[in-house]
Amino acid sequence: MVGLFNTLDLAKRSLQTQETAIQVTGQNIANVNTTGYSRQTVNITESPDVQTPVGSEGTGTEVAGIDQVVSDLLNSQIQSQNSTSGYWTGQQTALQSAQNGLDEFLNGSGATTGTSSSSASTTDSGLSGQLSALFNAFSALAASPSLSTEQAAVAAGQSVTSSFNQISSQLGSLKSTLNSSLTQNVASANKLLSQIAGLNQQISSTEAGGGTANSLLDQREQDLENLSQLVNISTSTDSSGNLDVSISGQMLVAGRTQLDSLQTYDPGNGNLLVQTATGGADLTLTGGQMQGTIDARDGTLATMQSNLDTLASNLASSVNSIYSAGYNSSGATGGNFFNGTDASDLSVSQSLANDPSTFQLSASATATGDNSVAVNLSNLASTTQSGLNSQTFGNYYGSIVANLGNGLSNANTEVTNQSAVGEMLSQQRSSVSGVNLDEELTNMMTFQRAYEASAQVVTTVNTLMGDTLAMKTS
Repeated sequence: MVGLFNTLDLAKRSLQTQETAIQVTGQNIANVNTTGYSRQTVNITESPDVQTPVGSEGTGTEVAGIDQVVSDLLNSQIQSQNSTSGYWTGQQTALQSAQNGLDEFLNGSGATTGTSSSSASTTDSGLSGQLSALFNAFSALAASPSLSTEQAAVAAGQSVTSSFNQISSQLGSLKSTLNSSLTQNVASANKLLSQIAGLNQQISSTEAGGGTANSLLDQREQDLENLSQLVNISTSTDSSGNLDVSISGQMLVAGRTQLDSLQTYDPGNGNLLVQTATGGADLTLTGGQMQGTIDARDGTLATMQSNLDTLASNLASSVNSIYSAGYNSSGATGGNFFNGTDASDLSVSQSLANDPSTFQLSASATATGDNSVAVNLSNLASTTQSGLNSQTFGNYYGSIVANLGNGLSNANTEVTNQSAVGEMLSQQRSSVSGVNLDEELTNMMTFQRAYEASAQVVTTVNTLMGDTLAMKTS
């Protein structure tokens, strides 16, 4: 038989085991609201039996380890979901910036659906309203030629060009802002890659020394999820259990070593892209906030800038083709109403702006009171333009704004949808890895009772040993 001393040792191990279990349970309870914390459990096993003359007898329990309750599958799904969510968040942020920065000009103009610019539903400060005001001014000039109506037509032209210039400037500034955002995201990604490599080293060292690295594993998982929001990643585990991280097929972290980092570069058009810093490998990103920003910048917003330039160019050429053939009151002809080639440099002819009385109103140098040029200019409001996909100026601008609105609406919908999917995955993981206070309190009571029972064994053995000693001295 094992004897009283061995029984006392058995009780001691039981006390130590239950104490460890209580400590782990307390750790779970303390971290019930800690983001990224994975519930821990004590792996309690039976300690080895000893052989006695009467057979094998138990020696109690021992702690084989403290384990995390995690689901690698759910963690992987959440990382993938983060990349998708980050992509649409990047798109949403970029397009919202366009909307916010251009609200003075875009307000209501997306409602343009009529056959002429006068049907635009917008404020007078909006470009659609300015286009409508320009053609209305031409119409007023045709109806009543005078210095005041000439001045009004020139002023309306200046308002239109100012709107074009300001929208183009806003889009240019937004492009710079998005490039800066991409650079900041790259810096954040590099910091996370460095942290992951460092955590890999700490985890390896801790586990090699026989310890547990549960808190470090939680930190690494949080870094992986934060990185996946910025860029789509793939992870793998090598034969030694070290975690490797790759982006677009390029391995950047191999276990304890960070092999490379990210950097932005200019391919020659001012639109920054991402590549590896030392290897110089261009990365074809497939998700994450970085790619969302790039796609919004090079997609919807670049198309908007191009279409805006097309509108400005067609407006200038259409108006000038009619205006330049006209004659002013002095018989001069050949001047242009607009100067410039795109939205950034469109302007009213300086000579006309300085002296509106030189407006080339007549189709003849000799015909008195002829206003046919002004009539033809006003008719442009309802004339479809082959260079604008057979749309009027007002409708074409309406389609520009509608494209931005559709892109933002789609991004908003996707962000909402992905948020719901992310919440569902988080709840699933919480049901596996999260701390349930009711469960932990039940465990606490169980371990407490086991500790008390083990303590009672010690008390009982102590009494028996006292009795035995008393028998020998009596």
